[in-house]
Amino acid sequence: MDLSIRKGSVYGTLTVPSSKSILQRYMIAAFLADGETVLRHVRHCKDTLDCHAALNALTGSGQPFKDIFNVRELRINGSGGEVYPSALTINCGESGFALRALASVSALSGNKIILTGEGSLPRRPVDFFAGVLSQLNVNCNYRNNSLPLEIKGPLQFRNIEVDGSLSSQFLSGLLMVFPFAKEDHVIEVSNLKSKNYVDLTIQVMNDFGISVNHESHRRFFIPGNQRYSACATDVEGDWSSASAMLVAGATSGSVTISNLNMDSLQPDKAILGVLKMAGAGITINSNSVTVEKGKLKSFSFDATDCPDLFPALVALAICCDGRSEITGVERLIHKESNRVLALQQEFSKLNRHMISIDGNKIILEGGLTLQSAHVNSHNDHRIAMSLAVAGLNVEGGIQISGAESVDKSFPGFFTDLVNLISIT
Repeated sequence: MDLSIRKGSVYGTLTVPSSKSILQRYMIAAFLADGETVLRHVRHCKDTLDCHAALNALTGSGQPFKDIFNVRELRINGSGGEVYPSALTINCGESGFALRALASVSALSGNKIILTGEGSLPRRPVDFFAGVLSQLNVNCNYRNNSLPLEIKGPLQFRNIEVDGSLSSQFLSGLLMVFPFAKEDHVIEVSNLKSKNYVDLTIQVMNDFGISVNHESHRRFFIPGNQRYSACATDVEGDWSSASAMLVAGATSGSVTISNLNMDSLQPDKAILGVLKMAGAGITINSNSVTVEKGKLKSFSFDATDCPDLFPALVALAICCDGRSEITGVERLIHKESNRVLALQQEFSKLNRHMISIDGNKIILEGGLTLQSAHVNSHNDHRIAMSLAVAGLNVEGGIQISGAESVDKSFPGFFTDLVNLISIT
């Protein structure tokens, strides 16, 4: 789908979808729990619905998930850790977290389970699954280092070592199943990236009565013989989805987002610090934040631990005076697209002198004239959103191909953005 964004200012208030990182963790914990869990203020996106469907397929007891859309409530009857899949093949859709976390959940079963996916997910490497799960006597089969991935348990618990640079999401999945062991265990982790996402996992587990401790994110101690207890809780809004809209406020007017947790562990809450560094006006209330346009100046930021902020930060940097640098390019390769190449290719269409890559950094020259262009999302939701925000400052606007990719994390993004725009 092609969609045009015209130059304009944005003013208004909106809500963003539930944090897909937190909601997927809650759904998996609820699936593993005893009893019925109630999740409130649930606003789905494609990734959370994909995880929802995959978990339903992992139980032989029908459909344990009940969405009550009129009050945005999700009720989940847990399996107590029993995994008897109702289907041989479990489709994780486009959700990387669902794939990586549910690999460990699937390994609880003695049945052969085939994990597959859609979009860019089948192109992402899967060899690290075998490298870790084989330590737990789980058989993993695949071809050409890609999906489908065949898993055959049951998993046999023991102390293991994990390379954390491969996937913090996979570590999260392991942490979530290890409490079912009869004895205490230790997972040794090296080179862990995105530590805050692991902290999110532990926080969610704590909400279900599960204890996990660690030493500087290097040694994780998981007591055995634990059970997940069903709970009732609210699901906070997504800082990753909010980042693009907040940058729109900083570069083109004023935007308020009303369902954000100011005490959140979500790594992408770091967007507030970057916006402040760049000179945007920020007003914070108990569960909302307003960002207003200011005289923006260049910034330097290391996004290694929050790589999903890269696209929004590029859209911010091109509106700042001077040269900005964003570190952590190495984290962008295995996303929905190769994001570093997609960002360079598409933003260069607005001004070929604006963006360059230097090793592990993106360098951006701000304040240059932006020209109208037909750009492509590369079927990547965050690329599409960042280009749309950039388009607000392009004379003649831009046309975005593949705009529907935003459904992965923020289905109502373009509707909300258009409702905020006052054309200039």
